[in-house]
Amino acid sequence: MSQSPTQPVFDGMGAIVGPDGCGFRVWAPHASAVSVVGDFNDWAADADPLAGEGNGYWYGYVPGAGVGHAYRYSLTHGDETFTRVDPYALEVTNSVGNGVICDADGFDWEGDQAHCPPHHELVIYELHIGTFAPDLGVGDFADAVGKLDYLKELGVNAIEIMPISEFAGDLSWGYNPAHIFAVESAYGGPDAFKTLVKEAHRRGIAVIQDVVYNHFGPSDLNLWRFDGWSENDKGGIYFYNDERSATPWGDTRPDYGREEVRRFIRDNALLWLREYHVDGLRLDMTPYMRSVDGNGFGLEEGMSLMRWITDSVREEFPGRIVIAEDLHGHDRMTGQASDAAGFHAQWDAAFVHPVRAAIIVADDDQRSMGSVADAVRHAFNGDALQRVIYTESHDEVANGSARVPHEIDAADETGWWAQKRSTLGGGLVMTAPGVPMIFQGQEALEGGWFSDDDPLDWLRADDFHGIARLYQDLIDLRLNRGGVTRGLTGSGLNVFHVDEDAKVIAFQRWAEHGPGDDVVVVANFHRDARERYRIGWPAGGLWKLRFNSDASSYSAAFGDFPTFDVEPFTEDEDGLAFHTDLSIGPYSLLIYSQDA
Repeated sequence: MSQSPTQPVFDGMGAIVGPDGCGFRVWAPHASAVSVVGDFNDWAADADPLAGEGNGYWYGYVPGAGVGHAYRYSLTHGDETFTRVDPYALEVTNSVGNGVICDADGFDWEGDQAHCPPHHELVIYELHIGTFAPDLGVGDFADAVGKLDYLKELGVNAIEIMPISEFAGDLSWGYNPAHIFAVESAYGGPDAFKTLVKEAHRRGIAVIQDVVYNHFGPSDLNLWRFDGWSENDKGGIYFYNDERSATPWGDTRPDYGREEVRRFIRDNALLWLREYHVDGLRLDMTPYMRSVDGNGFGLEEGMSLMRWITDSVREEFPGRIVIAEDLHGHDRMTGQASDAAGFHAQWDAAFVHPVRAAIIVADDDQRSMGSVADAVRHAFNGDALQRVIYTESHDEVANGSARVPHEIDAADETGWWAQKRSTLGGGLVMTAPGVPMIFQGQEALEGGWFSDDDPLDWLRADDFHGIARLYQDLIDLRLNRGGVTRGLTGSGLNVFHVDEDAKVIAFQRWAEHGPGDDVVVVANFHRDARERYRIGWPAGGLWKLRFNSDASSYSAAFGDFPTFDVEPFTEDEDGLAFHTDLSIGPYSLLIYSQDA
């Protein structure tokens, strides 16, 4: 078949809105006939046939089809005729419903532009739309907008949103995408998400979107045997049809070696940055993109696809960020070496696991300061800013693990032990080199486990407003908002004191050195305070105490252990030319710097 010369032909995939109708393009290489059906033609399969363009693509223009109309494709394969939702549909009625024609250019952005801070100045807050701030039932984008002022006051400058592509049902973590181009209808759909992004940017908050390309579905999966063809009882054109299809979430790994599928995934990645103005992406569970079993690099097609995506972002959207959840410690996932996946950063298991272990274990003698020191020092490719560090994420507070306060003391997750050691971990997140991240509610001692049907308890934000203030102060120092802790934004690090007996660790941070730049962090991982504790120091002069996590202003349970500014003595210690004798409370973290 050939296209009518009078019919307008638009570039692009899916439904392309024109002045008086809509163009439709779909890839269905094994179909013998394709038509589009919808509200505009009473769902008649013979009303608007598409013409073959070659290479498995079909196209047609339908006058009168327009924004808001529901539609599907009717496909014939062999003796069967069936309907499928457009894989590129930007909106669906629900995960098992119909596609909806959506005007991608119809939203009024009011001049909004992407707003990603420099990567060394990012502080990320991970959240789940359904449970973050629900008014009634499932939370939505409008509910999240209502909490943006709270996040601005907290001080974070980026939110990382768990997946929002249309998933099965209304309750989900989001890691079961049924339609990757459609924004979850239960959350409010495309324009509501754009409103959230625009309002976040107005408050100086970047948006990083979590996406899932290691598998699709597995339920409500419209792509399954999309045009009727499959091999080996597998999934058809969008999936591997051999042993490479297997994932922990079903036989639904996309075929990273097929050009049309690679482009489908890359188009989706860039859609979030182009059409939704997001400031970055976080790719879920990348081990299952680079390998079949989550180990090694056996799927070079997946590696090359990730590099195509990361290169495209660097070229088209410089300054934005692409993060991998890999958790296997491979330098090859970040940086731009010829065999690298090219991500700007990756979640760092070498930080979260030893730090969580050190703050959760009940027996002080079991805490390893050497492991904590290694966690602080760890870097990918020699660059600590290639890692995201945290003590809580959606994975670390579910799947067999709970929130840090609960892990510390399940019987009293808001008591002294839980408060002290969870905030000690939070202090380390904000002072160690890397991109720091906290999980929703962490700043208010949220307890228990994360679940998609258990919303945040916002009463805790009032009950533990002092703990939130502690995080606010840490974030302000991390971002050098007072002009005296620039070193916390830099890459310089010297872990100069590791005391396994006293359970004390100290390190120096800097960007370029000097007053207002150099920072010293001291952390006590023991239940006993330390008085007149001798420790090395990098330089003389007056060093002011900028932060003491034991301050009673943060919690009435804290001891306000007397800790003061220091003026080091000119006698070496810990390999440094100076030393001081300081005091530090139990399970506490101190931050020192000099006036600029």
